[in-house]
Amino acid sequence: MAMTGPVLVTGASGFVGSAVVRHLAGAGWSVRAGLRRATQSGTRALPDGAQAVQTGDLAADTDWLPALAGVQAVVHCAARVHVLRETAADPLAAFRRVNVDGTLSLARQAAAAGARRFVFISSIGVNGAETAPGKPFSADDPPAPHSPYARSKLEAEQALRALAHDTGLELVVIRPPLVYGPGAPGNFATLMRAVHRGWPLPLGAIHNRRSLVAVGNLADLVQACLRHPAAAGHTFLVSDGDDLSTTELLRGVGRALGRPARLLPVPAGLLTGAARALGRPQVAQQLCGSLQVDIGPAAALLGWRPVVPVADALAEAAHAFLATAR
Repeated sequence: MAMTGPVLVTGASGFVGSAVVRHLAGAGWSVRAGLRRATQSGTRALPDGAQAVQTGDLAADTDWLPALAGVQAVVHCAARVHVLRETAADPLAAFRRVNVDGTLSLARQAAAAGARRFVFISSIGVNGAETAPGKPFSADDPPAPHSPYARSKLEAEQALRALAHDTGLELVVIRPPLVYGPGAPGNFATLMRAVHRGWPLPLGAIHNRRSLVAVGNLADLVQACLRHPAAAGHTFLVSDGDDLSTTELLRGVGRALGRPARLLPVPAGLLTGAARALGRPQVAQQLCGSLQVDIGPAAALLGWRPVVPVADALAEAAHAFLATAR
């Protein structure tokens, strides 16, 4: 796909969105970085080749047309994401307002403004929460969203496909698993803090397999999906191509931090039982269960391979963590 105009990246101040902006700008793309509030500090943080545009909230009534003028493609990273302490009375309705209604409004306006391609960052949660070891998810599996967030992402995918059919907008969907890297939030940051502080963790005998994706690898696949004509109309699962057990991941984090992880060899069955007794079965699933994805279609259709090895990605994340932990 020959790009003659800029690419709009929404959620450009977020963990994934900012990495996509840096990657595309570094590769010579003309990038519009969509920011809810185009503050002076946020604008200064942008790389050369990226222009800040203030978009406001992701909502059904947001006017995107100023940001979309002349844009050839949109990479939609903005979303209402998981929150640790949900305060919404109806979480699914709250996710739908942003992730479905807001996304569909943006896509409609993008199509009307003449954008040709729309790359949507979805979630592997659309597929489900767990796989049997050695039986990775594929994009063609029946969806089995396991949370209000994942359901909203599935509904957004479905609405976007209908819009693409009606308008000719070229839709590409990417479903990442856990994304990690410098400044990563959520579970990865929690594990990194625990290893850095030398906390003993009962995770030394976990033999699961989990697909993860370094944010640099995700950004590189986004670029491939913008560039390659064959990407249009497809859904891609993405990972580093090197699935790890939780035990292996923690040991890798320890090596990257220069502080060996203190892991106790507690059987996974015991951990799962304890988590269920405490009413936190999802925690045991995330730490002890397997979740693997098939990246074969991205390789076959786009010729894409992960460009950042796991050890290098962990080292980069550790370097950023240590710079702020001092």
